Formats: sequence, structure tokens, C-alpha cells
Amino acid sequence: MKKELKRATMDGNTAAAYASYAFTEVATIYPITPSSTMAELIDEWSAKGRKNLFGQTVEVREMQHEGGAAGAIHGALQGGALASTYTASQGLMLMLPNMYKIAGELLPGVFHVSARALASNALSIYGDHQDVMTCRNTGFTMLAGSTVQQAYHMACIAHLSAIASRLPVLHFFDGFRTSHEYQKIELLDEADLKGLIDQDALRAFRGNALNSDHPKSRGSAESPDVFFQVRESVNKFYEAVPGIVEGYMDKINALAGTDYKPFNYFGAPDAEDIIISMGSSCGVIRETIGYWNARGKKLGLVEVHLYRPFSAEHLLRVIPETVKRIAVLDRTKEPGAMGEPLYLDIRNVYACRDNAPLIIGGRYGLGSKDFTPMDVMAVYANLASENPKNGFTVSIVDDVTNHSLPEYSPVFDSTPDGNFSCKFWGLGSDGTVGANKSAVKIIGDHTDYNVQAYFAYDAKKSGGVTISHLRFGPNEIQGSYQIKAANFIACHNQSYVNKYDLIGDLKEGGVFLLNTIWSPEELEHELPAELKRRIWEKKAEFYTLDAVNIAKDLGLGGRINMVMQAGFFALSKIFPVEEAVAYLKAEVSKTYGAKGQDIVDMNCAAIDQGVRQIRKITVPESWATAQDVPDDSRAAAPEFFQKVLFKMGRQEGNDLPVSAFNGHEDGSWEQSYTRWEKRGIAIEVPAWDAAKCVECNRCSAVCSHAVIRPTLLTAEEAAAAPEGYECKKAIGFEGMQYHLSLSGMDCTGCGVCVKACPAKALSMQPFEPVRDTMKANWAYSTEKVTEKTIPEKQKTTVKGSQFLKPYVEFSGACAGCGETPYIKMITQLYGDHMRIANSAGCTHIWGGSPEIPFCTNDRGQGVAWASGLFEDTAEYGYGMMLGTSAVRKWLRAEVEQLLPSADAELQAAAEACLAGWDDSHGTRERADRLVAALERVDSDAARTILQRKDYLFKPSQWIVGGDGWAYDIGYGGLDHVIASGENVNIICLDTEVYSNTGGQSSKATPTAAVAQFAASGKKTKKKDLGMMCMSYGYVYVAQVAMGYDPQQTLNAIREAEAYDGPSLIIAYAPCINHGIKGGMSNSQLRAKQAVEAGYWHCYRYNPELRREGKNPFSLDSKAPTGSFRDFLMGEVRYSSLYRKFPEIADQLFAKAQRDAEERTETYLRLAGK
Repeated sequence: MKKELKRATMDGNTAAAYASYAFTEVATIYPITPSSTMAELIDEWSAKGRKNLFGQTVEVREMQHEGGAAGAIHGALQGGALASTYTASQGLMLMLPNMYKIAGELLPGVFHVSARALASNALSIYGDHQDVMTCRNTGFTMLAGSTVQQAYHMACIAHLSAIASRLPVLHFFDGFRTSHEYQKIELLDEADLKGLIDQDALRAFRGNALNSDHPKSRGSAESPDVFFQVRESVNKFYEAVPGIVEGYMDKINALAGTDYKPFNYFGAPDAEDIIISMGSSCGVIRETIGYWNARGKKLGLVEVHLYRPFSAEHLLRVIPETVKRIAVLDRTKEPGAMGEPLYLDIRNVYACRDNAPLIIGGRYGLGSKDFTPMDVMAVYANLASENPKNGFTVSIVDDVTNHSLPEYSPVFDSTPDGNFSCKFWGLGSDGTVGANKSAVKIIGDHTDYNVQAYFAYDAKKSGGVTISHLRFGPNEIQGSYQIKAANFIACHNQSYVNKYDLIGDLKEGGVFLLNTIWSPEELEHELPAELKRRIWEKKAEFYTLDAVNIAKDLGLGGRINMVMQAGFFALSKIFPVEEAVAYLKAEVSKTYGAKGQDIVDMNCAAIDQGVRQIRKITVPESWATAQDVPDDSRAAAPEFFQKVLFKMGRQEGNDLPVSAFNGHEDGSWEQSYTRWEKRGIAIEVPAWDAAKCVECNRCSAVCSHAVIRPTLLTAEEAAAAPEGYECKKAIGFEGMQYHLSLSGMDCTGCGVCVKACPAKALSMQPFEPVRDTMKANWAYSTEKVTEKTIPEKQKTTVKGSQFLKPYVEFSGACAGCGETPYIKMITQLYGDHMRIANSAGCTHIWGGSPEIPFCTNDRGQGVAWASGLFEDTAEYGYGMMLGTSAVRKWLRAEVEQLLPSADAELQAAAEACLAGWDDSHGTRERADRLVAALERVDSDAARTILQRKDYLFKPSQWIVGGDGWAYDIGYGGLDHVIASGENVNIICLDTEVYSNTGGQSSKATPTAAVAQFAASGKKTKKKDLGMMCMSYGYVYVAQVAMGYDPQQTLNAIREAEAYDGPSLIIAYAPCINHGIKGGMSNSQLRAKQAVEAGYWHCYRYNPELRREGKNPFSLDSKAPTGSFRDFLMGEVRYSSLYRKFPEIADQLFAKAQRDAEERTETYLRLAGK
């Protein structure tokens, strides 16, 4: 009989980790999206002393990459401990070699996988089954869950089955759609779980461990005479697995009141048409067939749980005898195959059977493509058609190879009556997602409602669009798909009214809440006609709330989340208002209590104001026929932008057909997109006081989004400038005027420039009143003012370099990002002949999302950018250099052969080009001169060279990545590339954590820092990558901090590029994950303070100086003068150690300071000081 079970609201990753912790003794981990949360929680629970079923805390170790984690779990299992790991996608691929070993040696490890797409033509961090399907022949048992509840139960079954069967288990569920979905689930009593462990099998496992008391040798090399037989000897273990798994499912069913089987059937007992699928699609299918079967249809579903070993016997038990047609859905793609894996498995089941049903297969949901009830019915409609299409796709329009199914008609809503659906449009880092996670927990904890929450993001970092999908109600919530019929929609950023179809999914009569600073009267002018018509058509109840000014007045800055959450609860009426306010305030105390009573009070005041200041807007009849205002601001954009990228930017990519990407099949995208984007997300933007400005251009150097452009104008250009375009005499440029151009529409409002300005010539101002003026001024600077030639000597200064065109602009990086200024400066120097091999990580996301921030000059020249894999970026960039060198070697010979017959001008141009063949400085000018000379010559030799004129210039080859790549997963490759002595430039943007995956510890993380995977503070000191690379003696190495000394940064970049050999720049990059007190407006200030406290050091090691008899090492930072401890306490990653583990904080802080002092002493000794 089922017990009364504890209920909790959590996401799929948490559910799987909660189960896994109980059965795990050793966890070897490495971060990768979307599975990292599981490993983070295991580490956090261990640090807090949570005990597993064996009365111990889990031993958690972070490895250098997933291959290392797999090797360590292999060793832990051989050592006799129950071991687990957590991974996805490319990380799982790195584990593959060890998976064969672990299975072959009959070791009961468990891999929990948030199944995710594999990088191919593009990176996708989102969910499908490409990764797990690659593992189906490793010998692992494979167990699938389709819901958050199942992620918990199947995790339990995975561990129990692994112990009993002696075979490792890969337990998987859909990345994001299940891993990041919140639901209210039931948790089993751990005493009951402990009673399910096969103790005899566990004792046998421990007794079989490698041990000198009973030594054995494993992994020997076998010859052809016996290898085959030994491989076949394991068959009996696999034949037993279905029965073992089924047995544990029965035991879990008895405890939980569930009905799990290796294959579960849902639907009409006499169905003729069924779907077979696994993963989160099954919930959507269950909801859909429940809706239609209640209306007379007879449809069915087989949900696959046990995928390997595949048991035909168990499958056939559950399929009704009436079935005539089967559609098999695979969430993966195997190009060139006869079909996808699950489809082929089902075909094999029926291959030799009489009266077999028709079996067709199709693909769905790649890269988390939303799979909806309408898509389910399209599959059933295809099955019932006269000629069902095989090898189909669903949810997309394939108008190239015509595999897609037509859309189903009529439109229907299968949401159970009585349930409530909501959508929230937010801006990354404004707190919307966090608030909605809190909301769904409040509803789940204080009502009997079922709840579900899912969060969709665009490809940007914080500052991108977020869409929260919340469902709750008395009826079971089965479907995991984005909301298409919402009772309530809120928009938390008013700039979105001009960008997105905000309420297209609102039900008639639903509620729309807009966060806006506009008064009811201003709405008439500011709201676009399309939104007005939508509000009228939907008969929407329209409300506004000025959360921006409420938060600002209370001292909360841009954190409008509590205000808007209060507005939601007030309007949704889930609870009486007073009750909702009490729950919200209790949640505030729990969330912010450790940060001080003042923070709690501010947030509680925000809740009160959010309830009081909601305004109901009367919708006038004129909105029904509101007329659009013509907008030609994007008329000059390239066709691909207009037809494809702009639609993607409006969140309408689902509407694009396959043919839209003809010519882009290899993943290539046009550049200069972000210049057209104009997000307008800043509430406040910089204001320039020309009278105070000293024209140092430091503001431009540190601007994370290249929205500040120092501009030189002739007297004529200055005279023709629009009204309000302020100029002053340019210092150091005779006859020129100076203007500081600011793009408010591209600004993120971070305020870094204000803090960096030494003359206090910048201040923050509200954007709305100056929007039109700033747009006009920016347009004049970029469209009417000519680019001025900057003397070479001036380019060597920070001031002069900032007059040069940046070739990366308006990226999706976080506001105040510490990484982007470095890359921007490099592109200003070398952007027209620069090439980047980019690592995975933050630089990949802000640099390589479809909204490409890299741009070109008037000649179409710019940065050629590509991303390889996380683990091999150095080798990838090295290979780029080798490939180009091979072509240029041939081309040089062609130019040399041309010399004897060349005229004087051609000869001079060719000789100049050859003399500077391997010098990146001035390479464009030399190449252009030679091309011009060749174009005047009518000869085959000249035409041959001109065919490859794009190789006449020397590329500036850069390898770009973060510390997770350079210090950990990619270190082996980086070391090999610099050891080669070849001329490549490497920049490591050191945030001291894995920034992109959520702030996990890396070998760059210093002692005492609290990070994911270092919940109780890092115990070991930061790896000194620079010293290791200097040990070669022939590698240029620099360590820089833009906020401390941008001139030293510029010098290092120029020297690295000029050095004929490998170079490495390690750049300190303050990050949002650091929890900088005062926010990211202080990011460059923090870099300065880091150096002044002796936490970071700036130096350059130039081997060229040794050849001149000089010391190659120069310590560019001054002796520390700031308080080391005060610096640490200025960031939450350190100060939180005191709140969580005060007993060890002082000890670790002291060790961190000793580590820093040792580095200072070492660098002083190297500098001869």
C-alpha cells in the first residue's frame, strides 16, 4: 500500500540528483549545460554534510574534462565504490571510450544525462537524443524518463538495477524540457530505498574490487583466438536486465503508487493507430490522446523506458492486438541511415512476424524544437492517411526535401479545464526567471495544485530575452510544451512592445500586464499599432505597473522582479491578496535574509508597491483599427537579414522553412547583424559633458558593447552636424573637432564608462527623453562622418587606438562584461585581417550566436570567426594557421616566379609584399598595392595570383577562450601548440570560473572562492598558467587587466602579434558570476582593485628581449597597496564563504593571501627587483 509521501517542487536535474545522491559514494564531475545542476547539487549537499544511504557524505571530485571524469569513475568502481557522474552532449562523447571499458568489466556505475544535441553545423545547447543514441552500443543499460517525477524514479531504478545486474546504467531525460522544468513531485522514504538494494550483489561488487588481499589483473590484451568468445560470454548478463529492471519498477510502483513498466501503454485498448516514443514528448502525446479519445477517437501511445537492452517480449506485451499502424518518433538524426534508431528497433521487432502492422518513422524536436499537441495530431493524421509518409519530420516546414508533415487542422487547446497558464517576457538578469521559480514553488507549496514551470532563453548572455511558461491547476499537467493559450501574460521590459508579438498566445479575455514608465496618456502614442489591435482583438484586460521607478526609488536598481511578481499574484487571484503578500515576504526573508535586513525590507516594500500601483487601462475602440507607422530603418539591411535573421530576432524562427537556409547549410552566417538590432533595453544611458572631457578615450576602451565611439570631425562635418551634436576642439589632431558618439539603442546601461572616466565627464541619464536625439547623433557619426586616418604612432596609444573601427559591436554579452573590451581592442588593431578560432564558453555565445556581433568595413573585410570544440580550440586554431600557411607558401612561390618579368611598379610592390610576408603590421596595405599592380598586367601568372589574392595578406591568427578551456579541458592542446614554436596568438579571458555553464570552479579559481563544484570554498590555489608557459623560454606571455592599465593591455596585444612565435595573453575578466558588490558597473574598477590588492599581477615576458641582452620579464603592476581582505569581501563569491562556512573562512582567506604574496615574490624575483 502506498505511503503518504513528501512532496516538493523541483526541476528534473534536481530530482535526478536527489535520487542519485542517496546511492552514490563517489561522484566525478565536470560542468556542461544542461546537466551541470546535478553535479552542483551533489557537491553542495556533500559540503553541507548530507548523508547517503550508507551513512556517508559523497566524495565529489571535479576533473579537467569529461574524459577525465569517466576515467575517474572507472577507477572508483574498480576501487569498490558506487560511483556516478552527470553529463550531456559533447561531454558524453568524451566519455565514450571509458564507457566501453566500464560495461565490459561489469562495473555498476550510473551516468545521469540531460540529453542534448551534438554540435554539427552549429552549436545547440538544447535537448534532443543525439548524444545518448551514440551510446547505444557501449553495453550500458539505457533507461529513459519523460517527466520530472520520472527523472527521480528512474534514477532510483537505475542505481538499483546497476547493482543487481552488474551492468552500468545510462539514465537520461530531455535536456531543458525535463532537466529545467519545475514540477511538484513525490519523494520516497530513503529507508525504503535502502531496503531495495540487493545486498548480496553489493557485497559481491565490493569483493570483486581491485585489492591486494585478493589481487587480479584486468584489461589484459587478448589475441584473436579468444577475444570473440570472451565478448560473447557477457550475453547472460544482458538477458537478465529486462527482468531486473521490471522487478525494481514493480517495487517502486508499490511504494509510489505508479505503474512503470519497461514499456508503458496509454490510450484506447482497441486503438488502431499508435505512436511509440520516449522522453518528454510522451507527456504531450498523453495529453493529446486524452483530449481526443474523450471525443471519440481511438489513439494510443507506447512510452519507452528501457531502451537498452531492447526487449521485444516486453514491448509486444503492451501493444494492443488491434493496432494496424505505428508511427515511431525519434528525437535524433542519423544522416544517411535507413531510419533513426528507435524506428529501426521497432521494425526489427516485427521483421519476421505475420500480419505485422504498418510501421513508419519520423524525426521531431531536434535542439529542443517545441513539440506540441498540434504536432502529435499531425503524426496521427499522417498514420491514418491513404499513403502515410515514412521518414517524416514534424514541427517544421521542409520545402526542400519535402519530408515534413502538413500542419494539423483544426486548432485545438488540450489544456485540462480548470488549469491556468501564464507567460512572462523578461530581460536576462532582471530577476524575472528567479521570481517565477519562486512563484511556482509558492503555489506548489501552499495549494493542492499541480504545477509546472519552464524557462526559454535566447542565445544571449544576461540581457537577452527570457520567456517563462507557468502552468498550475487541480488537474494533472502532462504536456511539456510551450504555452500557446495563456490566461495571463506579463511583459517585464517595455522595449519589447516594438519587437515581439507579446500577446499572440493570450486567450480571449485574458490578462495582460505591462511594466512601463509610460502614463496611460503616453500609451496612446508609444504603443505600436500592432499591439493595440492585438489587445482589442483578444478583449484583453490590460494593466500597467511602473516597476522600473518603484525599484529605482527603493534602491533596487534594475531588479524589478519582486514588483512584477506582486502584480502577478494580485491579478491572478490564486490567493487572497493579503495571503499572497505574506507568502512573498516569507520567500524574500528566506532568499535575501543572509544579505541583511535592509535588503529584505527593500524587497518587502517592492511587494507592497507592486500590489498598490497596478493601473487598469481602458482600451479605446480606436485601437481596433490602429494604423501602423511605416518604419524603413531596416530597409537597407541584406535580404538574408530581412527574411531570416530579423524573424529569428522577433522569436519567430519556428515559422521559417528549411529553404530559408539554402546556402547556409554548413553553418555560415553573415556578419554585421547587430548593427541592425537596436534592442533599446537600457533604462539609463551615459550623458557626455564635453566641458569636463579630457579626450582620453578610456570610456571607449572599457565599453563592453562598443556603444561609445570617439569621433574626429572636420570643421565642415562639425558645422553640418544635427542640433544637439556637441563638439569640442580635438586634442592632438590639428584642425579637427572631437565628439563622443553614444548609441543609446545599443547600450545596456551598465555604467562602466561612468566609473572609468577620470574626469567625471560621464553620468547616467534616463534614456527615454533623449532617445531621438541620440539616434540622430549616432546616425550622423556613423553614416556622414568619414573615418579618419590615424598616424601609426597614435595607434600605439589607448587614445589613438580608440579612433579605429571596432570589428565587434553590440554583442549579446552581459552588461559590463569583462571579456569583450579585450577582443574589441584586438579587432581595432587587426580586425580587417584577423581570424579567430574560438573556444566554447561565454566568448562563443556572445560572439557566435545567430545575432553575429562581428562586422565588416566598407570593403567587406573583417574578422573571420569559427568555433571548434571546447577541448581542442588550440589545435583548431593551429590547424587554421597550418592550412593558410600551406596556401601562402604556394602563393609566395608564384609571386617570386613573377619577379623577373615584372615592370618596375609591379616589382616594387611584389618585393615589398615578400619582404613583409610574415609581418601582420601593414599587411593589408602591401597586399592592396600588389593587387593593384597585378590588375594592370595581362598575363597568366598575374591572373593565377589574383585568383588567390585573398591569401596575399598575413592573417592575424588568434585563439580565443576562457579559463575553463585554457586551464582545464584544453590545456593539453594549448601546451602542445605553444610548444610547437609556431606563430599563433592566444588570449585567455580569465573569469576564474566556468562562466558560461553557471560559474563552476576551474583551475583558475583561487583559494577561498565559492563557486559551483566548490560549495565550501576552493581549497587549492590558482594554477599559474603564465609561469608554466614561460618555462619554455620562447613563448611570449603577458598578464593584463584592462581596468588597471589599458595601455599595458594595448602594449601586450601589439607585442604578442609582432612576436614571431607563440604568444599567450591572460586577461583578467570580471564576471557577473563573481557577485560584484554594486553590480557590473564596477567591473573595470574591480580589475583595478584586484591589481592594487596584489590579487592579480600585470606583466609581460618577451623572449625577444633576451636576444638583446635584456631581462625578458617586466612586472608592470606596482607593489600592492590595497587591502587583500577588503578586495575579497567586495565579491559574493568570497564574502558568501563567511555566511555559509564561517568556521573555515578565515583559514581559507589567509591561505588565499599567502598564495597571492608568493606570486608577488616570484614575479619580483623574475623582474630582478
